[in-house]
Amino acid sequence: MSLQNLFHSVASGPKKRRELLTPVGLTVFGGSLAVVILGGLLTDRWLQLQGIPRGPASVVSGSILLSIGAVICGWCVLRFFESRGTPVPFNPPEELIQTGLYGKMRNPMLTGVFLALFGVGLLIGSFSMVLIWTPGYILLHVLELKLVEEPELERRFGPAYAEYRRRVPMFFPRLWRPGRSKGTG
Repeated sequence: MSLQNLFHSVASGPKKRRELLTPVGLTVFGGSLAVVILGGLLTDRWLQLQGIPRGPASVVSGSILLSIGAVICGWCVLRFFESRGTPVPFNPPEELIQTGLYGKMRNPMLTGVFLALFGVGLLIGSFSMVLIWTPGYILLHVLELKLVEEPELERRFGPAYAEYRRRVPMFFPRLWRPGRSKGTG
């Protein structure tokens, strides 16, 4: 069974099974975050990197990124709960969320996580976390989204998801609309 079929069978299957697998998904997600943080620290040590100089710029930048990421993630979790689901792909809401941040970007939860990871990397002074581990984590998520989650969502929601994917960018909101020149409303 492919990962796409597994996600689809669980996400569209009985509620009891979705609820039982939610902690598994949370554990995998939490473990992946720990790997990025520990991987960055261990790689810095292994490569004998001095680290990002700790000063006001790195502390303020890291704090801002971490805070923005945490607020975005918190909003997403609340929105998923309001829709009777969780951010875990095994137990998603039954409806396609297209409002709020989800009207501006398809994956605001991951955008928040990525920002928070860059923030943590700056706060702990890890070059490897900022330059290797977090970008690698982002790349793996893009691949997982393109190969597993997006095909599953299109299978579950049909043309509505295909249109949403065409219209809304993956991680970062557009500052302008395509086909419109600057200065036009």
